[in-house]
Amino acid sequence: MLLIYNRPGFVEELTEQQRDELFGEVGAIMKELTESGELVGGDALADPSTAKTVREKDGRVAVTDGPFLEAKEHFAGHITVDCESVERAVEIASRWPDVRFGGRMEVRALMEQSGTEM
Repeated sequence: MLLIYNRPGFVEELTEQQRDELFGEVGAIMKELTESGELVGGDALADPSTAKTVREKDGRVAVTDGPFLEAKEHFAGHITVDCESVERAVEIASRWPDVRFGGRMEVRALMEQSGTEM
């Protein structure tokens, strides 16, 4: 799984040309992954301000608005790919255009249902 992290609002700071280029690159990568059969799925996430954080505090469930962490970047979405190797997944992640604008990609294998990878 390729986890996408970026700074909320960075797209709005781009010029129209930069936005067109960014979304064009994303479209090209998604087309390539679809055609190669490597794309399993993926989703973008809504703005972090719409999130709810659920945790236990003093034995009771506490729910807060938004992400609880103070961070400059937030989990923005994911792409699930079925690749021949971790190196191929890293190559795909390194081409993701958000990385050039201060975002980052995390490459992490999915656990099988048996959980034997732990």
